[in-house]
Amino acid sequence: MEYVILNNGVRMPKVGFGVYQIPKQDTERCVLDAIKAGYRLFDTAQSYFNEEELGRAIARSGIARKEFFIVTKVWLDNYGYAKCKKSVMDSMRRLKMGYIDLVLLHQPYGDYYEAYRALEDLYQQGYIKAIGVSNFAPDRLADICLFDRTVVPQVNQIEANVLNSQEEAHKNMQEFGVQMQAWAPFGEGKNNMFNNSVLVNIASAHNKTVAQVILRFMIQRDIPVLCKTTHFERMQENINIFDFELTEDEMNKIYALDEGKSLFFNHDDPKTVKWFDKTVKSVRENMPGEKGEEEL
Repeated sequence: MEYVILNNGVRMPKVGFGVYQIPKQDTERCVLDAIKAGYRLFDTAQSYFNEEELGRAIARSGIARKEFFIVTKVWLDNYGYAKCKKSVMDSMRRLKMGYIDLVLLHQPYGDYYEAYRALEDLYQQGYIKAIGVSNFAPDRLADICLFDRTVVPQVNQIEANVLNSQEEAHKNMQEFGVQMQAWAPFGEGKNNMFNNSVLVNIASAHNKTVAQVILRFMIQRDIPVLCKTTHFERMQENINIFDFELTEDEMNKIYALDEGKSLFFNHDDPKTVKWFDKTVKSVRENMPGEKGEEEL
């Protein structure tokens, strides 16, 4: 495994395993398979409802906690100072861990100023090894970096793939010393990505799969990636990307595929904000009742 060094000196693996949309009943098995395949970074969120299952798999692995890099994200209705603090401690309880390697604010809406201050305090107290944001556009990231922090975010996790390379956002993060991390590097296969002729030809030249070429493209840009699959063979395939290198010409051909827009949703569209509002309500309605820790 290769690593990036965050702006506070913490090492983060370049390839991680995401548990988004993996059902609770399958999460423990999938995580144990991913550990067997070599993954050590695992990404979850409060709104995925499988933090507990992830923590159980880590405990069952028999591998020391310090060998893992665990990421979770605070959901929107846990924003605000006190609620954010309590929610992170609840996440730690569900994960059954004494600290979390990276905690992110999941979306750039609501009272994220106070929520970020809560993350800063938890970071200073040692409960979190790194903090950051997710889905923050360049202007909102600049806002956090310049006007509302004592700790510059270590990470901004955003959608990035060969059809939405996010090069301008990447440059903005580099300017502020924030590490970009990519979710949905495969774009869930949208726009016939896996059959794209450019990617197929490059994969054939390296005797690799299109999925491996996509991940390699991101890694060579120094952008860590999160992969998700429930199949062990694909877990192995997705992590086996460090034994080849794309040429400059191949990289440029892939850059040319950029369509400059999200494959999922536009955060600047009011309809997206309304959709998140509805999602927050439905998510919490279905969340099993859990007694949290005392507020710090």
